[in-house]
Amino acid sequence: QVQLLESGGGVVQAGGSLRLSCAASGFAFRNYALNWFRQAPGKDHEFVAAIAWSGGSTYYANSVKGRFTISRDNVENMMYLQMNSLKPEDTAVYYCAADPSLKLAGTRAEYRYWGQGTQVTVSS
Repeated sequence: QVQLLESGGGVVQAGGSLRLSCAASGFAFRNYALNWFRQAPGKDHEFVAAIAWSGGSTYYANSVKGRFTISRDNVENMMYLQMNSLKPEDTAVYYCAADPSLKLAGTRAEYRYWGQGTQVTVSS
């Protein structure tokens, strides 16, 4: 059974940090590019970051560049998002997604697998 399970969300004050994790199972993890998306209340899903199959290439939305770091562990089948200098506008549900193709955008339907999400709330 394919599963992407996010964890690590919570409530943090502006300027703080959180580390999100995404645990994958049931598919050939190393053959998939991975993404983080987020969705704020009343808004569409927004691309946050992507990482290529080997982890050698990473990509970020301009809004998080320099503050967030995406990484992956192809032995443990894990992906991470280190979020520093958090801002209230980072408040959203954060999702991990996986697809054989590396993409920097797209709708939920365009990704092979999608997690259930973890809530991140940044208070001012």
